[in-house]
Amino acid sequence: MFLVSSIKNRLDNIMNIIALKKYHVRIGKKTQFHGIVSTSGGGTIEIGNNCTISSGKRANPIGGDVRCVFNFGTHGKIVIGNKCGLSNVTIVANKEVVLEDNVLIGGGVKLYDTDFHSIRYSDRVNPEGDKNIKCGSIIIHEGAFIGAHSIILKGVSIGRHSVIGAGSVVTKSVPDGEIWAGNPAKYVKDVPNE
Repeated sequence: MFLVSSIKNRLDNIMNIIALKKYHVRIGKKTQFHGIVSTSGGGTIEIGNNCTISSGKRANPIGGDVRCVFNFGTHGKIVIGNKCGLSNVTIVANKEVVLEDNVLIGGGVKLYDTDFHSIRYSDRVNPEGDKNIKCGSIIIHEGAFIGAHSIILKGVSIGRHSVIGAGSVVTKSVPDGEIWAGNPAKYVKDVPNE
């Protein structure tokens, strides 16, 4: 069983590296893929060293049947630091999504730096296209942990070593060293001293 799993992981790595090279993705040393990642867009992606990226039910059943998705729009940018772990994550970066070093992103988390559509009806049905879509960079600072099935919305910054509880919807920035949870996410308590 271990041999079969090891062979599947090697094949996943090879297939992902080939697919990601098509998009000129820079991948650091010793980064491992488990499952096949879905990638689209015309922007850029940089993945640091020693990262683990899981995609699909076989790779991490906690994230459900969802694959890891990197969508970086026409000019979007995704930056993943060193020693990050992502499981069945969806990242949509029409502007910019940055994960600093040692960030952990739980199964099924969504990071959306865009509203996708305008709020005003007249903008959404404009024959020339929806041109008033709001975007804002997302930054997840060093050592933060985002619990499974959370959603991080545009313009949000998650502080250094902060924790977001599972299933939270984060609509505003979280300071360093705090635990937030809920919908919308609110302060729960400080992260215990180490």
